[in-house]
Order: sequence, then C-alpha cells, then structure tokens
Amino acid sequence: MSLIPRSSLFDFDHFFDHFRSPAALNEKENGTFAPRIEVKEKKNQYLISAELPGVEKDDVHVTLENGILTISAESHQEDKEEKDGQIIRQERRYGRFTRSFNVGNDVQQSDIHAKFKNGVLTLTAPKVETPVETSRRIDIH
Repeated sequence: MSLIPRSSLFDFDHFFDHFRSPAALNEKENGTFAPRIEVKEKKNQYLISAELPGVEKDDVHVTLENGILTISAESHQEDKEEKDGQIIRQERRYGRFTRSFNVGNDVQQSDIHAKFKNGVLTLTAPKVETPVETSRRIDIH
C-alpha cells in the first residue's frame, strides 16, 4: 500500500509557501484542511483512522475505485452573527479534503468496515487472500 499525498513538502512549486504563512492561513486561501491520518498495515488488514473534528458523519465519503481508497469530507463554516461585540479571532477550520491510498487489489469494497465516532473515522479493510504464484517452466517448441 502506498500513500498518495495531496500536498507535500517536496512540491517545489509551493515549497516556500509553507514557510511564508502558517497552515491556518493556507487553509483559508485554499478552502481545504488536512486532518491527521494514521495508517497501519497488519498481516491480514489495513487500519486507517482520520481525525475529523467538527465534521458531520453525512459529510464524510469513502470510495474504492481501481485499487485507490479515497476518504473525502467537508466541514462547513459557521455563520455566526454577533449582537453584542465582535469576533476578534476565529480559528475554526472549514473546507474540504481528500486523501487517497493505493491498496491495489488487496481490498474489496464489500469487505471495508467504516465507523465514525466522536470525530474520528476508522476504516478496517481486510486484505483479500491472493494465491501465491509459483514459478513454472515454459516449454520452448
């Protein structure tokens, strides 16, 4: 399994943007956020968890297409009207994110179990048993 990064420190087009502005400003500019993800590979399954505080269960989508497992979610900005005073600083994040993982043919969509509790998405993706191909001799005619 390999992680397909959506933004990377090795993205030389935007390399200095990471030093120029804090992540919160970058999130506001792009309308995206990057939750913390943990991926574990065990002998017979993948365990993936994503921290999604402030995201509703209905706004989270998990798909498996051509061996690529994709998690996407959207967090909506609160429109808050202050009657007494003004907001000086608001650090709530909002926007959308997408993370993809290449699981190849090791996983079938019907076997993936997803659970969303207390802002944490947990995916359990059992690996499919693939027969080990033994080498065989090919006769030359």
